[in-house]
Amino acid sequence: MALKKPSQLNVQCQFCKSKAGSHFADLPDSDLEVLSAHKSCITYKKGQNLFYEGTRPMGIFCINVGKVKVYKMGSNGKEQILFIAQPGDFLGYRSLLSEEFYGASATVIEQAAICFIPKSDFLSILNTNPAFFQKLMKAVCHELGVMETKLAELSQKSVRERLAATILMLKETYGMEGEDSDLIDIALSREDLANIVGTATETVIRLLSEFKSDGLIGLVGKKIKVVDTEKLIHEADFYA
Repeated sequence: MALKKPSQLNVQCQFCKSKAGSHFADLPDSDLEVLSAHKSCITYKKGQNLFYEGTRPMGIFCINVGKVKVYKMGSNGKEQILFIAQPGDFLGYRSLLSEEFYGASATVIEQAAICFIPKSDFLSILNTNPAFFQKLMKAVCHELGVMETKLAELSQKSVRERLAATILMLKETYGMEGEDSDLIDIALSREDLANIVGTATETVIRLLSEFKSDGLIGLVGKKIKVVDTEKLIHEADFYA
């Protein structure tokens, strides 16, 4: 889907190609019609912001096309990327449900089409559909558990191990199918990759070069291709 400039789109939830991978997958058509009635779906260019840490959520964002980085700013002004959201993912619902300000910021890293669903419509569906509410609560608990595990693991690893683990995580999440199944289908800048790992950009550039020389990965433009998964797993110290 080619997106050349920001514009309003007409994307009905019932026919959205990303619905199958989202929390809306099992909603009846009557609920999807309610969501479609008042939502807006906008195209975003790379680098545009969806929301900022410390601001109040007025609804949720659902990604139709593209990818978005969710990050916090450290006291040194450096980003710490928490995760990369992709089509079908919701953004902002945890802050909305807890009635808190956004705990992170979100910026588009690929041209995207993203729907915004107002708070009132989202809560209306949530309050009248117990199964959907339960599904969302399970998702919140799972995401928090994953985040805790990730923080615990990364805090005990070296930068080299963290980078190897990050590449494996990206491959698992964004790996392409078919002959190029080891190519990670996300063009992260080296700075963004460093902000996921939690290190300097120069360090990531050096380590990527070392991984390539050691036959662990290949580089296709900004994209990374995993050449030897087993060696990369050992580098990540997943066998320790």
